[in-house]
Amino acid sequence: MRPFTETRYSRPNMTVIYQSDKATPIATGAPASLVDPFGRTINYVRISVTDRCDLRCLYCMAENPVFLPKADLLSLEELERMCGAFIDLGCRRLRLTGGEPLVRKGMMDLVAALSRRLRAGDLEEITLTTNGTQLARHAETLAGHGVRRINVSLDTLDPDRFRRITRGGDLAAVLDGLEAARQAGISLKINTVALKGDNADELPDLIRWAHGLGMDITLIETMPLGEIDADRTDQYLSLATVREALGRIWTLTPSTRRTSGPARYMKVEETGGTLGFITPLSHTFCEACNRVRVTCTGQLFLCLGQDDQADLRQVLRDHPGDDAPLRAAIRAAIALKPKGHDFRIDRPGAAPAVLRTMSTTGG
Repeated sequence: MRPFTETRYSRPNMTVIYQSDKATPIATGAPASLVDPFGRTINYVRISVTDRCDLRCLYCMAENPVFLPKADLLSLEELERMCGAFIDLGCRRLRLTGGEPLVRKGMMDLVAALSRRLRAGDLEEITLTTNGTQLARHAETLAGHGVRRINVSLDTLDPDRFRRITRGGDLAAVLDGLEAARQAGISLKINTVALKGDNADELPDLIRWAHGLGMDITLIETMPLGEIDADRTDQYLSLATVREALGRIWTLTPSTRRTSGPARYMKVEETGGTLGFITPLSHTFCEACNRVRVTCTGQLFLCLGQDDQADLRQVLRDHPGDDAPLRAAIRAAIALKPKGHDFRIDRPGAAPAVLRTMSTTGG
């Protein structure tokens, strides 16, 4: 972790000083947008609302995880202020994550509050990443608040395999949630973690199913984040290998489609659908990184695979009636954003790249 003792970062028309002893940032001549030291504009923020989840996916967390005390989490009001500060600094895309965001009490109130910024034109979109288990209850409300796109994590269509991968989950609840979201007019994308020995044989069927329902699907390499009671070398499946195998089944054409996330897209000519690849290990995507993550405890992580962070919760609580210090702290942190991550998974028994799990950082 890089400590924020006193950091000075200068570029034309901007000087930021952050002093950690009082958690009081000072800024002058602030720019209209956030730009990191490598010239990348940061316009996308992923904010975790909870580290809790109603599933225990074997590649994501330990079977018996220790969740954070509720007092450590940002309140709904603090989450709204946090989101507002990023919006004021030019972030136009906001993704709410977890854990499982839909298990957070009062989640719909937060979405309703943020939707006002959407209607005002300050935001281009509010999106959500969910495991789908609670989606049947909330899809209509989410759509009513302007949520038009949702990513759903789903790694298998086999009920028994789903139960094993999630350590007890009910596939039917997820499928009901997907149908409710589709009926509410929400566009869905399936996120599937490619797991050697767990679902590798099923990936073509998942793609056919998703495209048959008009949903895009993105395949993701497992990432070395946190202790999970398993050796990730047993799980890791290179998507370069998967893509080569899929190319023997279908015609894959590079797509011009771009989103705010890290996926690279192909069109599957035979299905007419879009297939994405997120490859943090076999082909990094750092050169075009436009995003940062905020945990449910208010820690701003500048890179998923690095420990560089800033404690924004302290700034929030030190200045309850003034968001200017929060915006300045965000600017100061962005000035230290690293060039990229350094994920390695090919060393058996090696420690994770970072100790925090994905559920802590935010998916």
